[in-house]
Amino acid sequence: MRVVLAEDLALLRDGLVRLLEAHGFEIVAAVDNGPELLRALTEKNPEVAVVDVRLPPTFTDEGLQAALEARRRVPGLPVLVLSQYVEQLYARELLADGSGGVGYLLKDRVFDTAQFVEAVRRVAAGGTAMDPEVIAKLLTRNSETVPLGRLTPREREVLELMAEGRSNAAIAKKLFVSEGAVSKHTTSIFGKLGIVASDDDNRRVLAVLAYLGA
Repeated sequence: MRVVLAEDLALLRDGLVRLLEAHGFEIVAAVDNGPELLRALTEKNPEVAVVDVRLPPTFTDEGLQAALEARRRVPGLPVLVLSQYVEQLYARELLADGSGGVGYLLKDRVFDTAQFVEAVRRVAAGGTAMDPEVIAKLLTRNSETVPLGRLTPREREVLELMAEGRSNAAIAKKLFVSEGAVSKHTTSIFGKLGIVASDDDNRRVLAVLAYLGA
């Protein structure tokens, strides 16, 4: 699997390269600034990008903006963003087109090798991988909104795990319920959020967008 990596800290960048290569990924570019990232994303034909939000020259949202521009040029390009902090605006921007193939992880998760590698693979396959801390803060912020406020506590648990990118089987295992029960909860969530069935839309991503406020 071809990967473009962007991280300005040389030690962390080299560590990520070694980690990903050890799990069978091919690093086609490892860069340390926004302009080089955009060039690599549009020229190297990666299957997934792993991108630090804050890169030179501005150290603000250079990495995110390069990734968003690359997704405009190459629709559906899978991008996993890494950030030191929970920044809700960045999460909303990343998910705004609703096409899937996106993730937002705190850098602390990189030290959990299995979780990090799983997130990279999930995003590359077109899914979502949202950090649990990001989801928790977003759900708290929007706890009184409508229609989100219509969800039961169990439905909110299911929505949180959906947003992390978990399958129905994984949610069932986590909550100690059957897959059938999870399926009923997801159907109820989609109905309460006004998300209708469609062959073209990823309803799980749309459900995440509902409480991101995008």
